Amino acid sequence: MIKTVLYALLVALLISGCSSRGVPSVSPSVDNSNVYETPDGSAHSHPTMRAYTIRGVRYYPTVVRKGDIFDGKASWYGPNFHGKLTSNGETYNMYDDTAAHKTLPMNTVVKVTNLNNKRHTIVRINDRGPFVASRIIDLSKKAAEDIGMLKDGTAPVRVEVLGFAQKGSRSVPDSATLIASDEQQVIDALYIQIGSFSRYEGALLTQKKYDNLDGYTTIVRDTERDGKRLFRVWLGEFESEDEARDFISSSPFHDAFIVRR
Repeated sequence: MIKTVLYALLVALLISGCSSRGVPSVSPSVDNSNVYETPDGSAHSHPTMRAYTIRGVRYYPTVVRKGDIFDGKASWYGPNFHGKLTSNGETYNMYDDTAAHKTLPMNTVVKVTNLNNKRHTIVRINDRGPFVASRIIDLSKKAAEDIGMLKDGTAPVRVEVLGFAQKGSRSVPDSATLIASDEQQVIDALYIQIGSFSRYEGALLTQKKYDNLDGYTTIVRDTERDGKRLFRVWLGEFESEDEARDFISSSPFHDAFIVRR
């Protein structure tokens, strides 16, 4: 019951905080490849790390490490959202050093560099968005002003993970108090990857062909790695790794491997 209430609260917060920010995207324009690494027992259990859906698009918070770098386009949001709830329950203040990201864990601290002028700012992730395919981060008005993109509205940027703020933090911590350890997603279920495609059509055909195979469901994960877009087909859910391995050994997917969502 508690888990259900938390999940419902999360969905409500996501919709109120970010759902009207942009047009729906096919997927987050970020590198989600690290999601396939196996988290250890320290995986976070906060509901904001669970997968969520906005306008029919499914997003999956990622495993991320200090030093990870993502390139893409930044935008900013301000007066229309000032004073409203963010996705993690905070009140949005457009004068704070914060930003929204589709999949980075809450309280991730990142350095954002404007590639046009090399100006940078440091912000803490406390919201979800921007839900526009070509954009990877939505900065507060202050952060946008800091890197000189307020007038243009968008800019090409580099986002570098510096570490993680303590739970409950409402500001960007100094470097001495940043948590440098891995931030890991909640382990909700086990799947096996049965295919990877550069074209969505190939992934869709595989998904339809094997959906409901032996009672298991297929999903398509839209990812980007080394500048290339990959559509990965997962089959699950499995209750344990033993169950998943047994299935692989008796299935046509001998090259499949176990992944965690």
